Parts: sequence; C-alpha cells; structure tokens
Amino acid sequence: MKINIPLDVPQNKKSVYKKNFIESTKGTGKLFLFAGDQKIEHLNDDFSKKLNYGNENPEHLFKIASNSKIGIFAAHLGLISRYGEKYKKIPYLAKLNGKSNLVKTQDPLSTALWTIEDVLSFKKSSKLKILGIGYTIYLGSEQENTMLKEAAQLIKGAHENGLLAVLWIYPRGKNVKDEKDPEIIAGAAGLGLCLGADFIKLTYPFDSSAEGAQKAKEIITAAGNSGVIFSGGKKIDENNFLETIKNQLEISGARGCAIGRNMHQNSLEEAIKLGNQISKLIK
Repeated sequence: MKINIPLDVPQNKKSVYKKNFIESTKGTGKLFLFAGDQKIEHLNDDFSKKLNYGNENPEHLFKIASNSKIGIFAAHLGLISRYGEKYKKIPYLAKLNGKSNLVKTQDPLSTALWTIEDVLSFKKSSKLKILGIGYTIYLGSEQENTMLKEAAQLIKGAHENGLLAVLWIYPRGKNVKDEKDPEIIAGAAGLGLCLGADFIKLTYPFDSSAEGAQKAKEIITAAGNSGVIFSGGKKIDENNFLETIKNQLEISGARGCAIGRNMHQNSLEEAIKLGNQISKLIK
C-alpha cells in the first residue's frame, strides 16, 4: 500500500503519520470510521432507551468500538477522557468541534471546543491511541469562513504532529437550496481536498442502487487524492445498508465508510456482528 504523505507533515513526523495511517486503515488505505459524536450533535435523540437495548448508556459506544473490527472511533475529546481508562486499546479520532441541534438557525456555526495542543497534551498524559482529529464544516452557511479557517489551521497542526485529519462537510444554510445536491457535495469534496484533509466525510446523495453508486464517482473524483467516506445516516434495513456500502466501495470508489446510528442503535451483539460484516467489505 502506497501512502501519500502530505508535504505539511515534517520529515521527523512522517513515520508517525505513516504509522497512524496504517493503523487507522488496517493497512487497506480505506477508513472504517465508527462515529460517536452524536452525543453532542443530536443530544439524546439517537440514544433514547426506547430505541434499542443498551444504546441509552454512552459506554455502549465504547463496547462496540472495542469489540468490532472498526478502523477508528470518532468521539469528542471529553467523552474519550471519561471512558478511555477502561478502553485503552481502541484507536481514537478526537472530534474537536460540535454543536447541539436545539438552536434552529438557518446558518449554523460550529467552532472548535479543543485545540491541537489539548489533543497532544491529552494523548501524552493518557497514553491512548489518538490517531487523528476531526472537524465539521457547514458549507454554505454565512458563518462558513470561520469554520474554513479553523479547519485549515487544525489540519495543519494535526499534520505537523503526524496525526490524520478528517473533515465532516455538510451543505447547510439559507443559501443552500438542496443539501443533497450532488454538485454541491462534489464541491464539498474538492473543498476538503483544498484544506488538506486526509479523509472527507460526506452525505451520500443517491439511493442504494448500482446506478446511484456510478453517479457518485464524480464526487470521488472531485476529492482528488483525499479519501471520501460517506456517512451512514439514519438507521435503515441492514441488507439495504450493506448493499449501499458495497456499491460505494466497489463502484463509486469510496475510500471507506462512516457509520454511527446503523451500528449503535442495535444491541451490542448485533452491532459487533454488523461492524465485522462491514469490515469484510473494506479491502
């Protein structure tokens, strides 16, 4: 596997970056990201006891991450700090910004809650496997420039310390007529490339069909040599979900996938089983 090491990774950190990349992608070059950042983003909407047994307990996320063959577990730094002592073997990605879903503004803004220095300090003191950082941009928001600048600086800081950088980019705001417009999502892919992201997490704008996956190639192409991973979205039928991921990987050319609710809104046993099924598709 050839690793494209960005030029903003210093010579003395290239081996660190390479190690983090290989561990995150399990040597495939493709990232299976298990998303646990919804505790801030969606508050308790995704974790109510009525949804599935065990999902209301935040530790459910860590149990899944530690027992299934994911590549990396993305969660906010504070959440990692609360459970990390018990789950030291999980490969983590520290999500650095977040906002709740209570403020119904047309033009969202989500700024960093932690700095690269906070991540490095925590990584050193905790000795956890913090392999990268994540950040969300709401493209099209009138506040986008604040997020673009912050993301650019965080990516630069991550790379300077050998960490991976993953961007969540979602079109949002009164200037965005259709959040699932494939052209805008392709634009988001290119924007993530220009900010230097290693992987870009995007909404998948098509159905589960092979025809939809064929159309998604344009989005993958727009990302250049940054990897696109599509978010799983709301929980759907398992067979349909697995077929969608398979098509994204084999037809679209996605470099992995990002799964949250479709895994953690299951019992632990079912979530682990699904995670391992997804892992087999990423090769």
